[in-house]
Amino acid sequence: MKRIFLFLVTNLAVLALLTLVIFIIEQVFGVHLAGSGLGGLLVFAAVFGFGGALISLALSKWTAKRMMGVRVIAAPQSDLERWLIATVKRLADQARIGMPEVGIFDAEEMNAFATGARRNAALVAVSSGLLRSMSRTQAEAVLGHEISHVANGDMVTLALLQGVLNTFVIFLARIIGSFVDRALFKNDRVQSGIGFFLTTMVAQIVLGIFASMIVSWYSRRREFRADRGGADLAGTANMIDALQALKQSRGEPMPPQMQAFGINTGSTNGFMRLFMSHPPLDERIAALQSQELR
Repeated sequence: MKRIFLFLVTNLAVLALLTLVIFIIEQVFGVHLAGSGLGGLLVFAAVFGFGGALISLALSKWTAKRMMGVRVIAAPQSDLERWLIATVKRLADQARIGMPEVGIFDAEEMNAFATGARRNAALVAVSSGLLRSMSRTQAEAVLGHEISHVANGDMVTLALLQGVLNTFVIFLARIIGSFVDRALFKNDRVQSGIGFFLTTMVAQIVLGIFASMIVSWYSRRREFRADRGGADLAGTANMIDALQALKQSRGEPMPPQMQAFGINTGSTNGFMRLFMSHPPLDERIAALQSQELR
Protein backbone atom coordinates (compact mmCIF):
# COMPACT_ATOMS: atom_id res chain seq x y z
CA MET A 1 0.00 0.00 0.00
CA LYS A 2 2.86 2.38 0.81
CA ARG A 3 4.39 1.93 -2.65
CA ILE A 4 1.07 2.59 -4.38
CA PHE A 5 0.47 5.64 -2.17
CA LEU A 6 3.88 7.09 -3.04
CA PHE A 7 3.30 6.42 -6.75
CA LEU A 8 -0.04 8.23 -6.57
CA VAL A 9 1.33 11.15 -4.58
CA THR A 10 4.19 11.59 -7.06
CA ASN A 11 1.79 11.89 -9.99
CA LEU A 12 -0.56 14.21 -8.14
CA ALA A 13 2.36 16.40 -7.08
CA VAL A 14 3.34 16.84 -10.73
CA LEU A 15 -0.22 17.86 -11.63
CA ALA A 16 -0.42 20.25 -8.67
CA LEU A 17 2.88 21.86 -9.70
CA LEU A 18 1.60 22.35 -13.24
CA THR A 19 -1.51 24.08 -11.89
CA LEU A 20 0.63 26.36 -9.73
CA VAL A 21 2.80 27.29 -12.71
CA ILE A 22 -0.28 28.12 -14.79
CA PHE A 23 -1.69 30.25 -11.96
CA ILE A 24 1.59 32.16 -11.57
CA ILE A 25 1.78 32.82 -15.30
CA GLU A 26 -1.75 34.27 -15.25
CA GLN A 27 -1.26 36.40 -12.17
CA VAL A 28 2.31 37.62 -12.75
CA PHE A 29 2.41 37.95 -16.53
CA GLY A 30 -1.26 38.80 -17.07
CA VAL A 31 -1.86 35.98 -19.55
CA HIS A 32 -5.51 35.11 -18.97
CA LEU A 33 -5.94 31.83 -20.76
CA ALA A 34 -9.46 31.25 -19.49
CA GLY A 35 -10.46 34.50 -21.13
CA SER A 36 -9.11 33.38 -24.50
CA GLY A 37 -11.76 30.71 -24.90
CA LEU A 38 -11.99 26.99 -24.34
CA GLY A 39 -9.84 26.26 -27.37
CA GLY A 40 -6.93 28.27 -26.00
CA LEU A 41 -7.31 26.65 -22.59
CA LEU A 42 -7.34 23.17 -24.12
CA VAL A 43 -4.17 23.86 -26.11
CA PHE A 44 -2.43 25.24 -23.04
CA ALA A 45 -3.53 22.25 -20.95
CA ALA A 46 -2.26 19.90 -23.65
CA VAL A 47 1.17 21.55 -23.64
CA PHE A 48 1.49 21.03 -19.90
CA GLY A 49 -0.36 17.72 -19.79
CA PHE A 50 1.68 16.05 -22.50
CA GLY A 51 4.87 17.90 -21.61
CA GLY A 52 5.57 16.04 -18.38
CA ALA A 53 4.59 12.63 -19.79
CA LEU A 54 6.67 12.96 -22.97
CA ILE A 55 9.70 14.37 -21.16
CA SER A 56 9.54 11.46 -18.71
CA LEU A 57 9.35 9.03 -21.64
CA ALA A 58 12.29 10.65 -23.41
CA LEU A 59 14.40 10.46 -20.24
CA SER A 60 13.13 7.04 -19.17
CA LYS A 61 16.27 5.05 -20.00
CA TRP A 62 18.59 7.66 -18.47
CA THR A 63 16.43 7.91 -15.35
CA ALA A 64 16.07 4.14 -14.93
CA LYS A 65 19.79 3.52 -15.25
CA ARG A 66 20.58 6.00 -12.50
CA MET A 67 17.64 5.29 -10.23
CA MET A 68 18.23 1.53 -10.30
CA GLY A 69 22.01 1.59 -10.67
CA VAL A 70 21.85 -0.42 -13.88
CA ARG A 71 25.16 -1.71 -15.23
CA VAL A 72 24.76 -1.94 -19.00
CA ILE A 73 26.59 -4.94 -20.45
CA ALA A 74 28.84 -3.50 -23.15
CA ALA A 75 31.13 -6.54 -23.30
CA PRO A 76 30.02 -9.75 -21.52
CA GLN A 77 32.45 -10.80 -18.78
CA SER A 78 30.99 -14.17 -17.81
CA ASP A 79 29.05 -17.12 -19.22
CA LEU A 80 25.90 -15.78 -17.53
CA GLU A 81 26.27 -12.37 -19.18
CA ARG A 82 26.95 -13.99 -22.56
CA TRP A 83 23.82 -16.10 -22.13
CA LEU A 84 21.83 -13.01 -21.14
CA ILE A 85 22.92 -11.04 -24.22
CA ALA A 86 22.34 -13.98 -26.55
CA THR A 87 18.89 -14.70 -25.12
CA VAL A 88 17.74 -11.08 -25.39
CA LYS A 89 19.06 -10.94 -28.97
CA ARG A 90 17.19 -14.10 -29.94
CA LEU A 91 13.95 -12.95 -28.32
CA ALA A 92 14.24 -9.49 -29.88
CA ASP A 93 14.72 -11.07 -33.30
CA GLN A 94 11.63 -13.24 -32.72
CA ALA A 95 9.63 -10.15 -31.75
CA ARG A 96 11.08 -8.22 -34.72
CA ILE A 97 12.47 -5.32 -32.74
CA GLY A 98 15.93 -3.81 -32.56
CA MET A 99 18.39 -5.18 -30.04
CA PRO A 100 17.79 -3.43 -26.69
CA GLU A 101 20.50 -2.39 -24.29
CA VAL A 102 20.85 -5.11 -21.68
CA GLY A 103 21.75 -4.42 -18.06
CA ILE A 104 21.85 -5.82 -14.55
CA PHE A 105 20.92 -3.96 -11.36
CA ASP A 106 21.91 -5.06 -7.88
CA ALA A 107 18.80 -6.08 -5.93
CA GLU A 108 17.83 -9.11 -3.88
CA GLU A 109 14.27 -9.00 -5.16
CA MET A 110 13.58 -11.01 -8.30
CA ASN A 111 12.56 -8.35 -10.78
CA ALA A 112 13.11 -7.00 -14.28
CA PHE A 113 11.93 -4.06 -16.35
CA ALA A 114 11.97 -2.61 -19.84
CA THR A 115 11.80 1.05 -20.77
CA GLY A 116 12.65 3.46 -23.57
CA ALA A 117 11.01 5.91 -25.93
CA ARG A 118 11.47 3.74 -29.04
CA ARG A 119 10.85 0.03 -29.60
CA ASN A 120 14.14 -0.30 -31.50
CA ALA A 121 16.21 1.48 -28.83
CA ALA A 122 14.91 0.16 -25.52
CA LEU A 123 16.55 -0.98 -22.29
CA VAL A 124 15.94 -4.38 -20.70
CA ALA A 125 17.36 -4.89 -17.21
CA VAL A 126 17.17 -7.74 -14.71
CA SER A 127 18.03 -7.88 -11.04
CA SER A 128 20.97 -9.83 -9.69
CA GLY A 129 18.50 -11.58 -7.38
CA LEU A 130 16.52 -12.86 -10.36
CA LEU A 131 19.62 -14.22 -12.06
CA ARG A 132 20.70 -15.98 -8.86
CA SER A 133 17.30 -17.43 -7.96
CA MET A 134 15.67 -18.38 -11.26
CA SER A 135 16.51 -21.15 -13.66
CA ARG A 136 17.52 -20.08 -17.15
CA THR A 137 14.19 -21.20 -18.61
CA GLN A 138 12.35 -19.08 -16.03
CA ALA A 139 14.65 -16.11 -16.63
CA GLU A 140 14.13 -16.49 -20.39
CA ALA A 141 10.37 -16.25 -19.87
CA VAL A 142 10.83 -13.06 -17.84
CA LEU A 143 12.98 -11.63 -20.62
CA GLY A 144 10.27 -12.62 -23.12
CA HIS A 145 7.74 -10.74 -21.00
CA GLU A 146 9.90 -7.60 -21.08
CA ILE A 147 10.64 -7.92 -24.80
CA SER A 148 6.87 -8.17 -25.37
CA HIS A 149 6.38 -4.86 -23.54
CA VAL A 150 8.84 -3.27 -25.96
CA ALA A 151 7.34 -4.92 -29.04
CA ASN A 152 3.83 -3.85 -27.98
CA GLY A 153 4.96 -0.23 -27.58
CA ASP A 154 3.64 -0.23 -24.02
CA MET A 155 5.93 2.52 -22.73
CA VAL A 156 4.87 4.93 -25.48
CA THR A 157 1.17 4.06 -25.15
CA LEU A 158 1.26 4.51 -21.38
CA ALA A 159 2.95 7.91 -21.76
CA LEU A 160 0.38 9.05 -24.34
CA LEU A 161 -2.48 7.88 -22.13
CA GLN A 162 -0.98 9.72 -19.17
CA GLY A 163 -0.58 12.83 -21.34
CA VAL A 164 -4.23 12.75 -22.47
CA LEU A 165 -5.48 12.29 -18.92
CA ASN A 166 -3.18 15.01 -17.57
CA THR A 167 -4.52 17.36 -20.23
CA PHE A 168 -8.15 16.80 -19.34
CA VAL A 169 -7.46 16.91 -15.60
CA ILE A 170 -5.90 20.36 -16.01
CA PHE A 171 -8.59 21.49 -18.47
CA LEU A 172 -11.63 20.31 -16.47
CA ALA A 173 -10.20 21.41 -13.11
CA ARG A 174 -9.79 24.97 -14.37
CA ILE A 175 -13.32 25.02 -15.80
CA ILE A 176 -14.66 23.84 -12.43
CA GLY A 177 -12.52 26.43 -10.64
CA SER A 178 -13.76 29.23 -12.87
CA PHE A 179 -17.40 28.19 -12.39
CA VAL A 180 -17.11 28.02 -8.59
CA ASP A 181 -15.22 31.33 -8.47
CA ARG A 182 -18.02 33.09 -10.30
CA ALA A 183 -21.06 31.23 -8.95
CA LEU A 184 -20.15 30.91 -5.27
CA PHE A 185 -17.51 33.58 -4.68
CA LYS A 186 -19.25 36.11 -6.97
CA ASN A 187 -15.98 37.07 -8.61
CA ASP A 188 -16.72 38.96 -11.82
CA ARG A 189 -13.22 40.35 -12.27
CA VAL A 190 -11.09 39.46 -15.26
CA GLN A 191 -8.41 38.06 -12.98
CA SER A 192 -9.17 34.80 -11.20
CA GLY A 193 -9.63 34.97 -7.44
CA ILE A 194 -8.52 32.79 -4.56
CA GLY A 195 -11.72 30.76 -4.94
CA PHE A 196 -10.62 29.76 -8.43
CA PHE A 197 -7.17 28.73 -7.26
CA LEU A 198 -8.33 26.66 -4.29
CA THR A 199 -11.17 25.00 -6.18
CA THR A 200 -8.91 24.18 -9.11
CA MET A 201 -6.36 22.55 -6.80
CA VAL A 202 -9.03 20.42 -5.09
CA ALA A 203 -10.67 19.49 -8.40
CA GLN A 204 -7.31 18.54 -9.86
CA ILE A 205 -6.55 16.24 -6.94
CA VAL A 206 -9.94 14.52 -7.23
CA LEU A 207 -9.75 14.23 -11.02
CA GLY A 208 -6.12 13.11 -10.72
CA ILE A 209 -7.20 10.20 -8.53
CA PHE A 210 -9.67 9.04 -11.19
CA ALA A 211 -6.99 9.50 -13.87
CA SER A 212 -4.60 7.32 -11.86
CA MET A 213 -7.28 4.61 -11.70
CA ILE A 214 -7.55 4.65 -15.50
CA VAL A 215 -3.78 4.49 -15.98
CA SER A 216 -3.55 1.62 -13.47
CA TRP A 217 -6.37 -0.23 -15.23
CA TYR A 218 -4.53 0.02 -18.55
CA SER A 219 -1.25 -0.99 -16.91
CA ARG A 220 -2.84 -4.17 -15.54
CA ARG A 221 -4.20 -5.07 -18.98
CA ARG A 222 -0.79 -4.62 -20.59
CA GLU A 223 0.73 -7.00 -18.04
CA PHE A 224 -1.64 -9.77 -19.13
CA ARG A 225 -0.64 -9.10 -22.76
CA ALA A 226 3.06 -9.15 -21.90
CA ASP A 227 2.63 -12.44 -20.01
CA ARG A 228 1.00 -13.90 -23.11
CA GLY A 229 3.81 -12.53 -25.23
CA GLY A 230 6.41 -14.02 -22.90
CA ALA A 231 4.60 -17.36 -23.12
CA ASP A 232 4.62 -17.20 -26.93
CA LEU A 233 8.34 -16.40 -27.01
CA ALA A 234 9.60 -18.72 -24.26
CA GLY A 235 6.83 -21.26 -23.68
CA THR A 236 3.67 -21.08 -21.59
CA ALA A 237 4.92 -23.56 -18.99
CA ASN A 238 8.11 -21.54 -18.52
CA MET A 239 6.16 -18.29 -18.16
CA ILE A 240 3.92 -19.87 -15.53
CA ASP A 241 6.97 -21.25 -13.70
CA ALA A 242 8.56 -17.80 -13.74
CA LEU A 243 5.46 -16.16 -12.26
CA GLN A 244 5.29 -18.90 -9.62
CA ALA A 245 8.92 -18.19 -8.73
CA LEU A 246 8.20 -14.47 -8.38
CA LYS A 247 5.78 -15.32 -5.56
CA GLN A 248 8.81 -16.40 -3.52
CA SER A 249 10.72 -13.19 -4.14
CA ARG A 250 12.29 -11.42 -1.19
CA GLY A 251 14.12 -8.15 -0.79
CA GLU A 252 13.57 -4.41 -1.11
CA PRO A 253 11.00 -3.56 -3.81
CA MET A 254 11.73 -1.21 -6.68
CA PRO A 255 11.23 2.56 -6.06
CA PRO A 256 7.64 3.81 -6.57
CA GLN A 257 8.64 5.69 -9.72
CA MET A 258 9.71 2.39 -11.30
CA GLN A 259 6.88 0.20 -10.05
CA ALA A 260 4.86 0.31 -13.27
CA PHE A 261 7.87 -0.93 -15.27
CA GLY A 262 8.86 -3.95 -13.16
CA ILE A 263 7.48 -7.44 -13.66
CA ASN A 264 6.94 -7.96 -9.92
CA THR A 265 5.19 -5.36 -7.73
CA GLY A 266 3.54 -7.42 -5.01
CA SER A 267 -0.16 -7.19 -4.21
CA THR A 268 -2.70 -5.33 -2.12
CA ASN A 269 -6.35 -5.58 -1.15
CA GLY A 270 -9.53 -3.52 -0.97
CA PHE A 271 -9.93 -0.11 -2.57
CA MET A 272 -6.19 0.19 -3.26
CA ARG A 273 -6.46 -2.60 -5.83
CA LEU A 274 -7.78 0.09 -8.18
CA PHE A 275 -4.32 1.68 -8.13
CA MET A 276 -2.30 -1.50 -8.73
CA SER A 277 -0.11 -1.26 -11.82
CA HIS A 278 0.05 -5.09 -12.01
CA PRO A 279 -2.58 -7.78 -11.45
CA PRO A 280 -1.87 -10.19 -8.58
CA LEU A 281 0.49 -12.99 -9.62
CA ASP A 282 -2.18 -15.65 -8.97
CA GLU A 283 -4.51 -13.93 -11.46
CA ARG A 284 -1.77 -13.75 -14.06
CA ILE A 285 -0.96 -17.42 -13.60
CA ALA A 286 -4.64 -18.37 -13.83
CA ALA A 287 -5.00 -16.36 -17.06
CA LEU A 288 -2.11 -18.24 -18.68
CA GLN A 289 -3.41 -21.60 -17.46
CA SER A 290 -6.87 -20.94 -18.87
CA GLN A 291 -5.39 -20.00 -22.25
CA GLU A 292 -3.23 -23.12 -22.22
CA LEU A 293 -6.34 -25.29 -21.79
CA ARG A 294 -8.14 -23.80 -24.77
